[in-house]
Amino acid sequence: MTTDTLQQHRQRGARLLALDHLEAALAEYEKLVAAAPGDAEGHQQAAALLARLGRKAQAVAAYEEAALAWARGGQLLRAIVACKALLALDPAHTRTQRSLAELYGWRVKPGARSPASLKAMAEFELLPEGAGPSEGMPVVPLFSQLGREPFAAVLEAMEVRTCPPRQSVVVEGELGASMFAVVEGTLEVVRHFQDGAQRQVGTLAEGAFFGELALISEGPRLASVVAATPGVLLEFTRAKLEAVVRKHPVVGPVVQAFYRERMVDNLLRNNPAFALLKPEQKQAVVREFTLKAAAEGEVLLKQGQEGEAFYLLLRGRCTPYHVKPDGQEKAYPELREGSVFGEISLLLGKPVTATVRANTPSVVLRLDRAAFERLILGLPGIRGVLMKVGTERLQRTAKLLSGQEIHDGDLRV
Repeated sequence: MTTDTLQQHRQRGARLLALDHLEAALAEYEKLVAAAPGDAEGHQQAAALLARLGRKAQAVAAYEEAALAWARGGQLLRAIVACKALLALDPAHTRTQRSLAELYGWRVKPGARSPASLKAMAEFELLPEGAGPSEGMPVVPLFSQLGREPFAAVLEAMEVRTCPPRQSVVVEGELGASMFAVVEGTLEVVRHFQDGAQRQVGTLAEGAFFGELALISEGPRLASVVAATPGVLLEFTRAKLEAVVRKHPVVGPVVQAFYRERMVDNLLRNNPAFALLKPEQKQAVVREFTLKAAAEGEVLLKQGQEGEAFYLLLRGRCTPYHVKPDGQEKAYPELREGSVFGEISLLLGKPVTATVRANTPSVVLRLDRAAFERLILGLPGIRGVLMKVGTERLQRTAKLLSGQEIHDGDLRV
């Protein structure tokens, strides 16, 4: 059957489905998968129609074919959704439970799969023909760091969500309580700015994760996410994470490491000084950052003392302020989420120029002095860029202390 004929079956099936002609639509998708057994989308549509028509056994078989086809094609998130649909119909379907556990729970760095996991994956036809220990499924962020049982627990805790175009998935300013993975569709990231305007600042496509800070701490969403096209998402709530961690404590550090790496990578990618780092140097820096929770009122940096670390503010609000000789405090503009501070003292080898105190319960990423000096200051070109940034910030500090106005949010400690 030609590609054009396959596409005709797909298009006719979609039209009939839209008209709610379920039997006729099913017939088109069954013709499609008969001619193209590896067509994962065709198997998925047929499975969904069989489920709607009440043909449970056939639907289970079709979902299994869909999951295997998605997995063989490297579409791991879609394979998870197909398996979730299958297990909703037949929770005791042990073949799917076992194949998922082997495919995802045993995912490790290429070349490091155990003989047992390779044998199991071959048994369930999850490895491409002739694949060796360094081939097969690509690594999926977060999931690939989990062992078999923790992965199965995380998978069970995740829920499938669908969203029509223009529906808001999360809303800026509302309290966040879950993380999402994009299985299908495209979403837009929208943020309000100080001028009152709302602008798109990014796009999320298949395979993207967002909202993961909500798994680490409570707090408002930093942006809205709106579906640009029909979408399918996997949602993992903080409440379910806490339940999984109680049973599988290893999941907690894995989630924290996943978030830390994403935030630090974003910092290194967008900061002009850190953009000079080579990929392997960035990975070394990522590994050195630690996650720290700060209570309301806690002092992170103290004026006059030697700086001990470089910080990135993830959640909450902090205020830097200067204590005058007469004891009066001069507050600087409040630090926003995403702000960095503490680098001037490390860079110039001078005492901290201002105290930084958490106004609310906050979460920061911390890179200690030794790691900062070893991994960053010793690299060619970076010291010069950071010296320029540090000098400019000290000049702005001097202007602020003399009473000159500085635009809110422009000052960093």
